[in-house]
Amino acid sequence: MAHISRRRTFSNVAVREIYVLHAPELYRFALRQLGDGCAAEEVVQEVFLRMWSSAGGFRPELASMRVWLFAIARNVVIDEARSRLRHDKRMAAARTAAAQAGQVSSDIAHITINRRLVQAALLRLNTDQRTALVETYLRDRSYREVAFELDVPQATLRSRVHFGLKTLRLAMAEMGVHQEM
Repeated sequence: MAHISRRRTFSNVAVREIYVLHAPELYRFALRQLGDGCAAEEVVQEVFLRMWSSAGGFRPELASMRVWLFAIARNVVIDEARSRLRHDKRMAAARTAAAQAGQVSSDIAHITINRRLVQAALLRLNTDQRTALVETYLRDRSYREVAFELDVPQATLRSRVHFGLKTLRLAMAEMGVHQEM
């Protein structure tokens, strides 16, 4: 008895045509379900990956290409929603554990990002202004002490700090950070 392969493949041209025809509708479906454009784009990408890898599962006698793709999309959206739910539960548990342990419950990622933004903004200052700000603000040293160490008058150091802060505020604003300094 001869075995007939039901393995079906799609050519690159066919996939492109299917994508052009169905991707916008799949995107709108995923966007309505998830409310997130990036997640909707990922859903569409995953639908076409699954379509490609399970091409043998497509049965045109049972359903149209559109129906088959939306069935895949429904499964991908469910997977994404479940993944988000698990992530939210893990984050809530982590916040609860941190609060119970008496730790600061702010997100470490935000702290790291803020540090990187300040570092990047400081690099936009000239060396004299950066040194003046780092020594007086970040290391909490007196103007008198820093001016003596740098061998400059205190008034010069104060000017460097003043103009350094002004430049730093501008740099931070350009990076989208709007906070009081």
